[in-house]
Amino acid sequence: METLATHACFGGTQGFYRHASAACAGPMRFAVFVPAHAAGAKLPAVLALAGLTCTEETFAIKAGAQRIAAELGLVLVMPDTSPREPVLPGDRESWDFGQGAGFYVDATQAPFQAHYRMFSYVVDELPNLVASQFPVDSARIGVMGHSMGGHGALVAALRRPDRFRSCSAFAPIAAPTQCPWGHKAFGGYLGPDRATWAAYDACELMRAKPFAREILVDQGLADKFLVEQLRPELLEDAAKTSGQKLALRRHAGYDHGYFFIQSFVADHLAHHKRHL
Repeated sequence: METLATHACFGGTQGFYRHASAACAGPMRFAVFVPAHAAGAKLPAVLALAGLTCTEETFAIKAGAQRIAAELGLVLVMPDTSPREPVLPGDRESWDFGQGAGFYVDATQAPFQAHYRMFSYVVDELPNLVASQFPVDSARIGVMGHSMGGHGALVAALRRPDRFRSCSAFAPIAAPTQCPWGHKAFGGYLGPDRATWAAYDACELMRAKPFAREILVDQGLADKFLVEQLRPELLEDAAKTSGQKLALRRHAGYDHGYFFIQSFVADHLAHHKRHL
């Protein structure tokens, strides 16, 4: 692991790092905020998965989360949203597919299958790395995310409750098998057999087996992607079907951006702290 930069932040340390990823077969960047803590302490951690076009820097710089994390004693872990090297054919041609748009799936289609393995990366490799290099209790890890990252957080928690003890999302892509963003990404990464897509659809997963703890979701009603791409009502229906405890909060006037996240990030971190 290589340290790229560290900064004092609310009594703790905001760091930016790079390592050789086995899951993605190349270099990956990530960021970690570690609050002040007693020597030898092991802290709960929350993975924060960012959305389309974002990097490991986006949540760290824009969300305003470190102050709250410092108060709560939470480590924040922020991965990049896709591999960046090597450059693959077609992975820089559009903003919603390829680089910056890994969709937190393990690709099965050429030429992406060797490198675009973001599900394995965020569920297994990165948490294990962070627990070995930082003061993190590997038994107390939560996951949250925004938009594409909200999709990733929901899928990660629903598929791997052994790894993640808490889950929340801002404006998640709730049912990627039923929206244009999901069709494009899943078609490219997973192929034309839509039966394989269900493994990365939060609504399908939730109907089959709910997450053991309440999931918190916030959605802005002025979000321009709400109707076509995000479809939170489908997540609500899936929760009702399975008995999933879901706090889906709708907020008039809020859009899809980070001012929305800043407004409610304290609620999300408090949610994780309660469960971790």
